[in-house]
Amino acid sequence: MASLEQAEIAAPPIEGVAPGQNRMGAATRAGYGLGALASGISGTVLGGSVLQLYFNQVVGLPAAWVGAAVMISIVIDAVIDPLIGRFSDGLRTRWGRRHVMMYASAAPASLGVVLMWHAPGAWGPAGMLAFMVSMLTFVRLAVSCFDIPLRALAPELAPDYHDRTDLIAWRFVFGIAGGAAMNAVLYYVFLREDASNPTGLLNQHRYVAFGTFAAAMMFITIMASTAATHHRIRHLHVPPVKRPTLRATLGELKVSIAQPGLVILMFATLLNGFGGGLQLGLDIYIVRYFWELKPQANALIGLMAPAGALISLWIAPKISSRVGKRPYMVVCYVGWLVLFLAPYLLRWAGAMPPNGTVALVVAISALSLGALVCAFGVHTVLQSMLSDAADDASAKTGRRSEGTLFAAYGVLDKWGQGIGALAAGVVLAVVAFPTKAVPGTLPPHVVNGLVLASAPLVAGCNVFALYMMSRFRLTHDQHTRNIEALRQREEAERS
Repeated sequence: MASLEQAEIAAPPIEGVAPGQNRMGAATRAGYGLGALASGISGTVLGGSVLQLYFNQVVGLPAAWVGAAVMISIVIDAVIDPLIGRFSDGLRTRWGRRHVMMYASAAPASLGVVLMWHAPGAWGPAGMLAFMVSMLTFVRLAVSCFDIPLRALAPELAPDYHDRTDLIAWRFVFGIAGGAAMNAVLYYVFLREDASNPTGLLNQHRYVAFGTFAAAMMFITIMASTAATHHRIRHLHVPPVKRPTLRATLGELKVSIAQPGLVILMFATLLNGFGGGLQLGLDIYIVRYFWELKPQANALIGLMAPAGALISLWIAPKISSRVGKRPYMVVCYVGWLVLFLAPYLLRWAGAMPPNGTVALVVAISALSLGALVCAFGVHTVLQSMLSDAADDASAKTGRRSEGTLFAAYGVLDKWGQGIGALAAGVVLAVVAFPTKAVPGTLPPHVVNGLVLASAPLVAGCNVFALYMMSRFRLTHDQHTRNIEALRQREEAERS
């Protein structure tokens, strides 16, 4: 039997996958989803919560500076991402458009994750700020060289309207599981507060060790996921030999993102990103200082994420295929808003268990599980809707530019995250949150101020995002017509 590589060389390129043909098996779906494990790992390492904690509380940079550094690195990454997507769209290699970049990203992304925790304290605050911006930008760009091609594979791997919801659900399961696992390892193993580590969250050496572990896991998952979908290369679209100029590409991109469906999803994502960036930037502060829970308790709460992702994987494709993507997303969004606000409202109503107790951990975990199931339902369907909108744009413009479109979509998402991260630093500065703070010793107005300043902002911007998403009108029938139009166009190009 010929090897996989020999089969790939001998097989003629096929420029598209007709609906119902060459459908993936469970192993390939899982392999594709595995790639999001690397994104989940990077999400934890680059999360505003961990970065604020490390560079503000451990290294000693002002909170607003940390927020600004996170925002700058995200904005730079977001500006360059469309260029990464465009480059991926036009690649012609024996390993296709996407896989060659995915393989190449593994080493630099892992190296950057190791180096970012070696902050040179002798450089002073300004030097530390420059180091932070440089390293975060490098890691984000390296991860984008994997994540953008991975996302761009979805429309071709799963051209069916409902199959892609299932495929993207797999990606969310692995992404959330990876992030939750890294979160648990960070807080329960490396930063666990006990006799061997009395300083807990403030032990810089533990962050260095965690970075090495995270980098090794990232390298393994990137290589494994890319290899798992390698055999699909012969079924994927091959771009024309003559590549369009940058000006022509920007013109096509302008036409593509001007499609009503994409405009709605992109601006809703900007609001989502802001809420997420703000929430992540303050999450560990609220857990440690508002609820007064130890790091290991935060790790246990974080394990609700993979449980919620598995539940969402099971129900999201089934229910959304019956009631429709948009109605399911709206219901999930409303559920998330209620459950997100519930712990704070119950605390001020006197109905939450006392701080630092096991009962409080159980209560927060239960509410978090419900909120996460709803949140993952929203994001699973949202990504599926984005793939539908990308197909709609391709059918109208005559060019398959999924990488460029997904990168452009990510620009507003990342800008929102960056502004949210900056807002988190501003909130910490406004409430005068001290560095190297000890839980239980802060004035009530400081810890309460974190919640009063952030929760209404997070809820408010998500309410507006919900309104935007509810206006998305691309139907199943329209999607079917788009897929057929793309199939006919590619058959004409081959003949």
